Amino acid sequence: MAISRAQLLKELLPGLNALFGLEYKKYGEQHKEVFETETSERSFEEETKLSGFSAAPVKDEGSAIAYDNAQEAWTARYNHETIAMGFSITEEAIEDNLYDSLSSRYTKALARAMAYTKQVKAANILNNAFAAGFTYGDGKVLCATDHPLVSGGVNSNRPSTGVDLNETSLEAAVIQIAAWTDERGLLIAAKPTKLVVPPSLQFVATRLLETEQRVATADNDINALKNNGSIPGGYTVNNYLTDTNAWFLLTDIPNGLKHFVRTPMQTSMESDFDTGNSRYKARERYSFGVSDPLGIFGSPGAS
Repeated sequence: MAISRAQLLKELLPGLNALFGLEYKKYGEQHKEVFETETSERSFEEETKLSGFSAAPVKDEGSAIAYDNAQEAWTARYNHETIAMGFSITEEAIEDNLYDSLSSRYTKALARAMAYTKQVKAANILNNAFAAGFTYGDGKVLCATDHPLVSGGVNSNRPSTGVDLNETSLEAAVIQIAAWTDERGLLIAAKPTKLVVPPSLQFVATRLLETEQRVATADNDINALKNNGSIPGGYTVNNYLTDTNAWFLLTDIPNGLKHFVRTPMQTSMESDFDTGNSRYKARERYSFGVSDPLGIFGSPGAS
């Protein structure tokens, strides 16, 4: 439906002091704190995880050397989505001098809506990290206790039971990440890089990572997390996380959470011949997803 004079009667009358409701501040591009961004020139992208070799065995004197096999572990697929929205202004509204004010205000509102949609879609990867049905290349949800390995073992990128964010749970997560292995059971020296929290946990994160002494204790102990540089990137707040108790640790594992840009934001305007209305649209095409789930550790919280 086109924006007409009937919808904007007040703008046609003298004495209007202010128009409001569209010019709110917006949060920045928070997905850039979580996802690695790459460009794409295909309708979809696939990334395959490879399995290396197991630990080398002892060769007994006179015996034959052992040969190992290389293989693929799984493939992650990114299906790009087209996100588009538009609006139009009637010919009559344009004739009655509403064109300049409407086009200026609503193109900004359109850009805000597109930006908001991108942040929600990015955050949904984390919001569904523990939800059944949202699985990735290895057939498991993003944060699971049983990511299968070619060797027959598993990696776990979450606590066995959900725990709230505190000193004990954060230290346990750092230790658990250090025990991850590759597909053949070899340690991979993984480390956390950044803590991602919802707004409700930002003050907890500040106390845990930025104080010199231990939090909520009478002991005169140092804050080991800060002193050891266990989480060098500090923390970031994602305002689009829906669970007030869930928290996540990004790791230095390459090819973890990814954002592919197939088509950057494009805007255009044209006049419709039949109606005389002016039409505006914005369009972009992208995908958010996960290649290696070891790019993140997460807990849904205790409740």
